[in-house]
Amino acid sequence: MKPDTDQKSVPKVSDKSSVQVLAGDTFVYLTLAILVWGTWRISQLELFKSGDDTGYWIGVVGAVMMLLLLTYPLRKYVKFAHNWGSIRIWFWLHIILGVLGPLLILLHSNFNTQSLNAAVAFYSMIVVAGSGVAGRFIFQRVNRGLHGEQVDLKTLMRNAGLDKEDARSRLAFAPGVEQRLKEFEQKEQSIEQGWVPNFRAVFWLPILQFMTYRKCAAELDALLPKMAASQKWSAEDLKRRRTRAKKMVDRYLNSVVRVSQFEAYSFLFSLWHVAHVPFVYVLILTALVHVYAVHAY
Repeated sequence: MKPDTDQKSVPKVSDKSSVQVLAGDTFVYLTLAILVWGTWRISQLELFKSGDDTGYWIGVVGAVMMLLLLTYPLRKYVKFAHNWGSIRIWFWLHIILGVLGPLLILLHSNFNTQSLNAAVAFYSMIVVAGSGVAGRFIFQRVNRGLHGEQVDLKTLMRNAGLDKEDARSRLAFAPGVEQRLKEFEQKEQSIEQGWVPNFRAVFWLPILQFMTYRKCAAELDALLPKMAASQKWSAEDLKRRRTRAKKMVDRYLNSVVRVSQFEAYSFLFSLWHVAHVPFVYVLILTALVHVYAVHAY
C-alpha cells in the first residue's frame, strides 16, 4: 500500500536546527560525565568499603535497579503487560534506572575490583551501561518523527517552513547559495543504501553538512552587506536578515541530513539490538555469580 503523504496524516516534525540538537546531546552526555565524576569523588572519601553494611546495601539497591531494567522490555513486548501504563513513562523509568543503577554499583565497588568474579561483573556492567548510552543516541535519531521524514522529504520541509519552493524563493537573492543547497540535497538523496553508505551517512555526512553550511554562510556574509548598502538597510535590518537567512540554510541542510540518515540509524539500531541483548544476559549471569560468591565465601 502506498504511504499516505497528506500533511495531516504525517507526524509533526521538529524543526530544531543542528546546533539545537547538538546542544541537547551535549547537555545529556555532560550530565552523565558529571554524575560519574561526582560518584568517583564520593568514593574517594572512603566513607565505607564494599564489604561493610553500607557498601553492601548500596550494591543491593544498585543491583535491584538494574534488575528492574528488564521490566521495560517486558512491558513493551509481552502481551499481558501491554496495559501496564504508558510506554513513555516506562521508557523514562528505564533510562533513570539505567543511570542510577550503574552509579550505585560504581559507588559500591569504589571503582575497584578485588576478585575475578567481581571484575567480570563490573566490566560487564560497564559494557551494558555504555551500550545503553550508545542506544539512547541512536534511538533519538530513529524516533524524532523520522518515520514521516522517510515517507516524504517535501512534507518535512513544509512542516519546518522550508519546503523547496518556499525556501528557494526566499533565498532568490543568493543564487549561489540556492544552487549549493540544491546540489547537496540531490547528491545525498541519490545515494543508495548499504554498509559503506550507512556509515558514511552517520560519520561523514555531518562534516559535509558543516562544510556546506560554512560555504553558504560565507556567501551570505559577502552578499548581504552589499545589498544593505544598495537598499539602505539599517544595521539592525542587516543583522536580522543575515540571522534569518543563515538559520534557513542550517535548517534546510539539517532536514536533508536527517532524512538521509534515517536508514543508516535504523541499520545501526538493529545492530545495537543484536549486541546489547547478549551483553545484558552476560551481566545477569556474572552478577548472580558475584552475589553467590559474596555470600558463600
